Amino acid sequence: MELKKNPKADISRNSGLFFAAGLALVMFLTWRALEYKKYDDVIDYDISQSVDDLLDEEVPMTEQIKTPPPPPPPVAPEIIEVVEDEADVPETIIEDTESNEDEVVAEVEEIEVAEVEEDLDIPFSVIEDVPIFPGCEKEKSKGSNALRQCFQKMMYKHISKNFRYPEISQEMGVQGKVNVMFVIQKDGSIGGIRMRGPDKNLEAEARRIIDKLPKMTPGKQRGRAVRVPFSIPITFKLQ
Repeated sequence: MELKKNPKADISRNSGLFFAAGLALVMFLTWRALEYKKYDDVIDYDISQSVDDLLDEEVPMTEQIKTPPPPPPPVAPEIIEVVEDEADVPETIIEDTESNEDEVVAEVEEIEVAEVEEDLDIPFSVIEDVPIFPGCEKEKSKGSNALRQCFQKMMYKHISKNFRYPEISQEMGVQGKVNVMFVIQKDGSIGGIRMRGPDKNLEAEARRIIDKLPKMTPGKQRGRAVRVPFSIPITFKLQ
C-alpha cells in the first residue's frame, strides 16, 4: 500500500514567510533597545523667590563717561598789510674811536714756510728710480727693469763672495734659511738690518754679510731720495 503525502502537511511551504516575520521582529526589538533612554529624577527647584524680590534688588549705578568737547577750529591768521614807509630815515654813522687815520700801518712781509721732507719707505718693486748697486751704472740707460736685474745679480754675487758657514753650526748639523731685511737709506748707506732664521749663529753670519755691502746710489721717487726696504733669503745647507 503506497503512502501519499498531504500537501497541507508540508511545513516547508511557508518557511520563507516565517523567516521574514522573525527577522522583522528581531530588528524591531533591536531598534527599541537602542532607542531606549533613561532620565534622571526630577529635582525640585526653589521657586519661592518671586519676581518682586528680584525687582527690589539695588542695581549699581554706572558712571557715565563724559567725552571731552572737540577742539575749537583753527583761527585763520589775520592778513597783514604791508604799508610802504615814505618817510626818509636819516642814516646814523658810527665812528670808530679806536682807529686813527693818521696812524701808519706797517706791512708784514711774507713768511716762507720751509717744506718738511717726510721719510718715506718705497718698496724696491714699485720705486720709480731703483737704487744702483756699484757696478750697475752702465745699465741705467736700459731702464728700471735692467737696473733691478743687475741689482739682484750683484747682491747674490756679494753673498756668494762673502759667504762663510759657521763652524759651530756645521758641528751641530744646523742648516736652514735666514730671511734678511734691510733698508737702503737716503744717502745710500745700509741700515735697519733684521734677520730671522733657525739659529742665532746663522743669523749672525747673515748680518756680517749684509754689513759688508758697499754704499749705493739711493733710490728716488718723483726726483727725491727716499728709503728703500729690501729683503733677501740666505740659505745655509750642509753638503
